[in-house]
Amino acid sequence: MAQAGTLHDAFIEELRDTYDAEKQLIKALPKLAKAAASTDLRAAFESHLEETKGHVERLEQVFQSLEEKPRGKHCEGIAGIIEEGKSMMGEEFDEATMDAVLIASGQRAEHYEMAAYGTLIAWAQSMGHTEAVNLLQEILEEEKAADEKLTNLAESGINQEAAEAAHGEDDEEEEEEEAPSRGRSKGGSATAVATRRRR
Repeated sequence: MAQAGTLHDAFIEELRDTYDAEKQLIKALPKLAKAAASTDLRAAFESHLEETKGHVERLEQVFQSLEEKPRGKHCEGIAGIIEEGKSMMGEEFDEATMDAVLIASGQRAEHYEMAAYGTLIAWAQSMGHTEAVNLLQEILEEEKAADEKLTNLAESGINQEAAEAAHGEDDEEEEEEEAPSRGRSKGGSATAVATRRRR
């Protein structure tokens, strides 16, 4: 009969999962940045990309502190979040709405990671892995800051801009019903509103 795994074994498995998640995000973040119309949002994704590279290095230090070889285990959770974001990026949204969608995708990933790091820290503390706790806590604080930055960008104008574009499209649809002979294309004014308001 095989020996049952311990909390240490579960911790290493979770660490490998998170290590892989960070590496997947290093590939995904440039795509989010490229798709962003807002220069502030693009800068936020690019900044977090550099932080994420640092997270991979810190996780390697955690492995070393435990005398384990740094190795990833495919993270299905983050893969699903990235795939969902990719699917949304394929939709035909106006610029402001696309930025709102990109923020939502980014925050799903951040919240997933924050939960993972919270678990890793709790387990490391219970086993007395002080160096690992300190390194993981540093990463968690950066994940929280990145999430807060995205929230601030959404609340400081991107969501409102997308909402105004949606109202513009509603108004246009009403006008088309009243005067279809004008021949204005559905959705045109939403993009125009977003473009006019883009700073």
